[in-house]
Amino acid sequence: MSDTTTSSAVEFTGEHEGQRPSQPTPEHGAPLLDLRDLSVILAGRPVLSEVGLAIAPGEIVALTGESGSGKSMTALATMGLLPQGARVSGAVCLAGRDLLALDDRAMCKVRGAEIGMIFQEPMTALNPVRTIGDQVAETIRIHAPGTPRDAVRARAAETLARVGLPPERMPPGRYPHELSGGQRQRVGIAMAIALRPALLIADEPTTALDVTTQARILGLLRRLVQEDGMALMMITHDLAVVADMADRIAVMTEGRIVEDAPATRLFREMRHPYTRALFEASRHRASLPPRPPGAPLLQVRDARRSYALPRARLLGPAPRFEAVRGVSFDIRAGERVGLVGESGCGKSTLTRAILGLEPLQSGAITLGGVNVATDPAARRRMQVVFQDPYASFNPRHRVRRLITEPFHLLDDPPKGAAREDAVAEALDAVGLDSSVADRTIHAFSGGQRQRLAIARALIIRPDLLIFDEAVSALDVRVRARILDLVADLSTRFGLAYLFISHDLSVVRGITDRVMVMQAGEIVEHGPTDTVFGTPRHAYTQTLMAAAPRLPEIGTDAPVG
Repeated sequence: MSDTTTSSAVEFTGEHEGQRPSQPTPEHGAPLLDLRDLSVILAGRPVLSEVGLAIAPGEIVALTGESGSGKSMTALATMGLLPQGARVSGAVCLAGRDLLALDDRAMCKVRGAEIGMIFQEPMTALNPVRTIGDQVAETIRIHAPGTPRDAVRARAAETLARVGLPPERMPPGRYPHELSGGQRQRVGIAMAIALRPALLIADEPTTALDVTTQARILGLLRRLVQEDGMALMMITHDLAVVADMADRIAVMTEGRIVEDAPATRLFREMRHPYTRALFEASRHRASLPPRPPGAPLLQVRDARRSYALPRARLLGPAPRFEAVRGVSFDIRAGERVGLVGESGCGKSTLTRAILGLEPLQSGAITLGGVNVATDPAARRRMQVVFQDPYASFNPRHRVRRLITEPFHLLDDPPKGAAREDAVAEALDAVGLDSSVADRTIHAFSGGQRQRLAIARALIIRPDLLIFDEAVSALDVRVRARILDLVADLSTRFGLAYLFISHDLSVVRGITDRVMVMQAGEIVEHGPTDTVFGTPRHAYTQTLMAAAPRLPEIGTDAPVG
């Protein structure tokens, strides 16, 4: 079974028959960026086929599609950063100049000065041993050699202030590890706009961010486009993220743009079946049959966990940060519960405490009446599925060994034929054939790896599964299939689960009850539809307002 994208119909569906794809809307004027019949072949395989895309100054164009559709390759071709050996044809025109005709030395002068790029994961894009001020200043120094050092530093500080990091609040002498995820992304944006480029490319800039931080970053990008008149190419796999932001949306699959139209018209008409499939997957809700409440399974009572902060003075007590503040809740057998909140609210700390990986200062966490902190037997009854399955597997081992790792928790683990039967049963439960047991993890797609992670969690038949951002990195159609799988397994095996995510639409579609966490406390809880439909707490209302929404089919109005 495969989670890779397939599409039998890739013909272009434009706004009018016979019109060349991707013309900018009239109000934005002539295009700044004009891709004409751009094709790229890597290792004899076409990865882009006759791509046409035009973006005018002050225009926001979203390029959307699943992994492998060619979105990032289009951006790399525009930047002149294609892999060695790539064969390119067509044209990439910036302000009338074909960038494909430039050598690498000339393109180095274009990158940063005329085209800026924001990457998906700022922590890997930033240098961990250099201050944020130095990294923004580096862009200015490279493209404006001879500029006095004080002027460079002042320009860097001014740029950081433009993206919401003024020196009085965030000194330029800070290092990336001292910043939150949203702050690091702002530094990445500052580096990209330091020289006010004419074109900005944002490659999945908000995928790993919580909804309120995501809304702020999207608002920042929109403001920069308005203030500087730059063209913005926004690359994303989620239509909801750009539904209210983009002027035009181009839908891409198998290296081709199959539909391109103004955003309101695209959502109203959705002429191509692939566009409709992405839309349906973006608002997918799993089937959750009603289930009578079981006996209490996980019980958290007045859980508190704090950390010592660096001392402000040599003498005196060290200040402490209270990450979890008196949290109490129950999860009953077979219950499907969500936990949402912004980054830093305490979700991860609470999760580690539930798993017995981090001690509490006070309070207690029990599973089936057994304290998880003192009795390993309690931990055998729960398993966790992490956000990045590739990082949680040893790449040198084969699937058979990887998914049987939890057997070490058992007093009498199965051996021989019984072990092989357990492997086959776990793989079958997640929709994979037993023949994949001899493969290594790199041979699988992202969705298949997450299925293997779920198989590993299931193999010892736990009572409780914890999903920690388990679908946040997946394409919308793969995500929909994984959510259906989770719901099906919960129904078949009577599993309870705690689903932790910053994506509110995902939590709404996979849980019966939800808890909202802020600053280490549960500030609201209740049936999922009630909390999401009529939130009572101000913080919950803020989360709901910040969540990206899709328009209703056939209208321009957003849905909740």
